[in-house]
Amino acid sequence: MAQPVKITTKPRTKFGSSSAIKLRRAGEIPANIYGHKQANEFVTVPAEEFYKIFRQGAKLFELKLGDKTETVRIKELQYDHLGREILHIDFQRTAVDERIQTRVPVELRGIAPGTSQGGVVDQPLHTLEIETLASAVPNSIRVDISGLQLNQAIHVKELRLPEGVRALDDEDLVVVQVKLPGVEATPESEAAEAEPEVIARGKVEKPEGEE
Repeated sequence: MAQPVKITTKPRTKFGSSSAIKLRRAGEIPANIYGHKQANEFVTVPAEEFYKIFRQGAKLFELKLGDKTETVRIKELQYDHLGREILHIDFQRTAVDERIQTRVPVELRGIAPGTSQGGVVDQPLHTLEIETLASAVPNSIRVDISGLQLNQAIHVKELRLPEGVRALDDEDLVVVQVKLPGVEATPESEAAEAEPEVIARGKVEKPEGEE
């Protein structure tokens, strides 16, 4: 099992937009920790350190809060309007042996032979909802399209998933297909475009005025 990445946090006692701006200018990201029927914790994490390990694909974190630690996963990230800077992080308490539901990207690999027949690759499903151990969340679900001919498709039920990972999306949804340009999408494809509602998002009410 993958081990949680350790990060030292600082307690956060001041709230509101101006306080959050000052923290970010000082190289800190405001964050909340919640879940498991315990009291919410309000902290900051060092931005440079967090960006580095986040870009490496870390899924579980061990946050140090004074003399105690919390094992958590990222529940939600709030970005700026350009989608570049992380403004706020919601962490959810998670046991390493806990099975969780989450969405992961679908990554296409290879070149579909059907494109040489005038077809184009159409990917209606860009993320897949899965259930797996918190310590075993894959960075992505890789789909090999090197055998995909014109008018062929790969459905959710045909995906090769890592051991212990279970797909939660409708098994008949089209993940990727090769079709002629201008051809209407299949009903399954259209259904895949609507992302299912996330179960138990666990949104936390932040103190008044906080971003």
